[in-house]
Amino acid sequence: MGEFVRVESGGGIATIRLDRPKMNALNGQMQQELGACARQVDADPDVRAVVIYGGERVFAAGVDIKEMAHMGYAEMSAHSGGLQACFTAVAKIGKPVVAAITGYALGGGCELALCADFRVAGAGAKLGQPEIALGIIPGAGGTQRLPRLIGPARAKDLIFTGRHVDAAEALAMGLVDKVVPDADVHTEAVALAERFAAGPPLALRAAKQAIDHGLDVDLDTGLEIERLHFSALFATEDAHTGLTAFTQKTKPEFTGR
Repeated sequence: MGEFVRVESGGGIATIRLDRPKMNALNGQMQQELGACARQVDADPDVRAVVIYGGERVFAAGVDIKEMAHMGYAEMSAHSGGLQACFTAVAKIGKPVVAAITGYALGGGCELALCADFRVAGAGAKLGQPEIALGIIPGAGGTQRLPRLIGPARAKDLIFTGRHVDAAEALAMGLVDKVVPDADVHTEAVALAERFAAGPPLALRAAKQAIDHGLDVDLDTGLEIERLHFSALFATEDAHTGLTAFTQKTKPEFTGR
């Protein structure tokens, strides 16, 4: 439990709650706490799915600019490793992760949302990578995760211009997966997470790893990654439970073993 980031768990769902008023600016302490919370929920067998939520007003307005403003190359070279590490910890959570986006998700906030598997946005949400206006570029995965999600041309548009997109445009370009009224964002994100929480944890982890790792390699290597994960699941109780339930026309109850 950190000062600015905490985990709230119940019913197999863990919410990683960002809470640094007023805008959830991601300073160094918050980055460390975020990474610790990501590793905590990843290791907790009682957690089946994860929601990342910044509260009713804002998801995260970005990395703390005041903290970075006086850094030189040497300082930022060291700092940026920790920045990327905390976001990578979120991206590597081996469970379905849903970002619940209200208000602004800009710069580092947008990059954090990109680390999730799914993004539910409020109708009033604004997303973007405005770093170019500061004379810099995204440094927490924006130049890599964004083009993988929405394609290089759209990613270059957002990164080169630094413009903000509203929820409707974000949905149209595939930056978010669902738009709901602002007041319903957390509820809808939890409902989506609950759909996955009843599933087989080991198979969900394998599917996520196969997809994510497969995107970074050629097709033949990706198919081999898939084959190995597929075969390995036949050593699990969950696979036999699911296969047996299918043949007996019953509902499987997966235990994560």
